[in-house]
Amino acid sequence: MQYRKLGKLEWQPSALGFGAMRLPTYDQDLDRINISATREMLEYAIENGVNYLDTAWPYHKGKSEEVIGEFLKEGYRDKIKLATKMPVWEVNEVKDFDHFFKEQLKKLQTEWIDCYLLHALNQKTWKKVYDLGVLDWCEKQKREGLIFSLGFSFHDQYPVFQQIIDAYGEWDFCQIQYNFMDIDYQAGKKGLQYAHAHDIGVIVMEPLRGGQLAKEPPSDISEIWKNSGSDLNHVDAALQWLWNQAEVGLVLSGMSNLDQVKDNIASADKSSINLLSDADLMVFEQVREAYLKRIAIPCTGCRYCLPCPQNIDIPAVFDIYNTGIIYEDIPKAGLFYNWLKPDNRADRCLACGECEEKCPQNIKIIDALQKAHKELTEGGKG
Repeated sequence: MQYRKLGKLEWQPSALGFGAMRLPTYDQDLDRINISATREMLEYAIENGVNYLDTAWPYHKGKSEEVIGEFLKEGYRDKIKLATKMPVWEVNEVKDFDHFFKEQLKKLQTEWIDCYLLHALNQKTWKKVYDLGVLDWCEKQKREGLIFSLGFSFHDQYPVFQQIIDAYGEWDFCQIQYNFMDIDYQAGKKGLQYAHAHDIGVIVMEPLRGGQLAKEPPSDISEIWKNSGSDLNHVDAALQWLWNQAEVGLVLSGMSNLDQVKDNIASADKSSINLLSDADLMVFEQVREAYLKRIAIPCTGCRYCLPCPQNIDIPAVFDIYNTGIIYEDIPKAGLFYNWLKPDNRADRCLACGECEEKCPQNIKIIDALQKAHKELTEGGKG
């Protein structure tokens, strides 16, 4: 296993971290975790050098922390750095910080958390917990030896990311979504570099975009990989693209079976900074461009079309639909679409045309919303 630098922290994380969000289950029921298969995966990972284990309050409908706690108590607690996260969206008053944290310690059967994160921060949740004094609360836990390193995971736009970084000079690390397709998404590469410049370690989540970059690519993209001259398969290549960058401290993968663990560890074993040549990096550019050419609706996310009188989140609908088209996975996109609030979905459109008058891309938004809603609801069932 290769080990890397994570900001100013003295210990070095394994290049690959184990994320406990996609553990094996029975019949795809999230709270029915296959305990024996999970143990086998965790044991193999730790025996082969993985030293960072990440879970969170909501994973597997609250069961992930419990399963991890049962596993760790059998002699594994001191072999890894344990990470979990405060569910900031559930916090409404100061006493909630203690409530959730004490429950997490109980479920994880531990007396301390090595790496504690404020989970999925965005502009709204950051302001809420900041005003409630979350940083003072975290510092108190650190003084008492209950938390050793403090960070946050992030899901919003870059300016919000910079605001959070600048608000506190003692962040140890952050966790962002980043992969060769998402270089400008949310915090993106700009955020990666900004955190690194402030000596804040960066943990990468969704390195394979929730599995979209792990599945067999569309034929046109497969041809690019085949003609690249590289001996890396497309999954290995996506991971190496991340490890190639010195700013990346740790790549976190949510693995669901032992084969994935073995393959990812084998990839991590041969990883290093600046491993890829300029020619290799050009292949990623070609692949990215080929994926982006598959976009069905040319929405740039400028949001000039908003506010919609019916409260439809037009850019979000188009982003979900385009993602389903790009990666040939409309059913999965349909699941994300169903997570939108009903008031934000496309079927509320009354064809008033106000959005079309403001769209700088001259998109026929009314027709596009109807098409997206139809395909995402019919193709995304189940």
